[in-house]
Amino acid sequence: MYCVCREHVELAIDKFVDEYEDAPDLVSLGSTEFSAWTAPEHCEWCANKAEVLVV
Repeated sequence: MYCVCREHVELAIDKFVDEYEDAPDLVSLGSTEFSAWTAPEHCEWCANKAEVLVV
């Protein structure tokens, strides 16, 4: 699972496929709320705002 900015979505997809050998689902963090989990504010690879969850 990766929380990333729009710039790093492709990198996160590549890493996910390498690790799990399956296509991930992409979830917009701006339009989705989670009851038991709080999304990080920043991308895993830079200081930009995390906008996409790759799972």
